[in-house]
Amino acid sequence: MISTYKIPQSVLVVIYTAALDVLLIKRADAIDFWQSVTGSKDALAESFAQTAVREVQEETGMDCSPGTPLAAGLCDWQIENVYDIYPRWLHRYAPGVRCNTEHLFGLRVPAGMPVRLNPREHTAYQWLPYRQAAQACFSPSNAEACLLLPRLAAARAQA
Repeated sequence: MISTYKIPQSVLVVIYTAALDVLLIKRADAIDFWQSVTGSKDALAESFAQTAVREVQEETGMDCSPGTPLAAGLCDWQIENVYDIYPRWLHRYAPGVRCNTEHLFGLRVPAGMPVRLNPREHTAYQWLPYRQAAQACFSPSNAEACLLLPRLAAARAQA
């Protein structure tokens, strides 16, 4: 039997520009729930990097897979958050699963990058300066990732 439960391992991908403007997308299934790109692994064997590439493509239409112009902008920030799954979404996970591990990535894109939302998942998008983006995020871990952006982007530039 194939499990229909979500795997409690996900990615958070902060998409940003050189000016540290952050892309936020509004969830279709929640009022005023703004977030960065997020999503769970499709299979345990799927790497976090593969999940990040897939979710960015599915949610924004941006292709950052290896060999594409955006691929160099994807950076594994080597940060993980473990958090309690919101009660409203527990039914998506196997019985007894209460926590999710979220792995953080950044994706630097050119200013004016086109965004093509999946209307089943998201209804709107906006680019905001990183501090404003942090204030608009529903998720505390997403807000923290936005606030870390200047340091993480600078470290990426020096690497």
